[in-house]
Amino acid sequence: MSSCSINWLLLLSLIIYSVSSTSSALFSKTHVLIYNDIGTGTQLAIHCKSNEDDLGPHVLAYRQSYEFSFHLDFFLRTLFFCNMQWNGTVYRFDIYNQKRDDDRCGNRCEWNVHGDGACMLNHQTSKFDICYGWNT
Repeated sequence: MSSCSINWLLLLSLIIYSVSSTSSALFSKTHVLIYNDIGTGTQLAIHCKSNEDDLGPHVLAYRQSYEFSFHLDFFLRTLFFCNMQWNGTVYRFDIYNQKRDDDRCGNRCEWNVHGDGACMLNHQTSKFDICYGWNT
């Protein structure tokens, strides 16, 4: 066998290994859980979407949660955003951005929504201490 043939076989083996090692993450579902932490007695209306999916409107009482799941995009383009409304004001937040969240969440992202934005559960500290403000 020539060295050129061996190089092509090595390259093909590396590609197959790379695809197979990431395929389990791509084929399993990622879950997003959103908690209403606005305040006692305040209902949170949320409406989440991606380019492909409209998850419809949901209303959460204080401390209630809403969960949805999806499959990731191979090219790291998965994005879900939510319009969130309470007391007559609408805010927007990227609740799942694959480029930002894939390494932090694994297959489960949990968020506490509060007046200033949303805080993600940090799996290293077990606290909601990764915080972001509303989209502008």
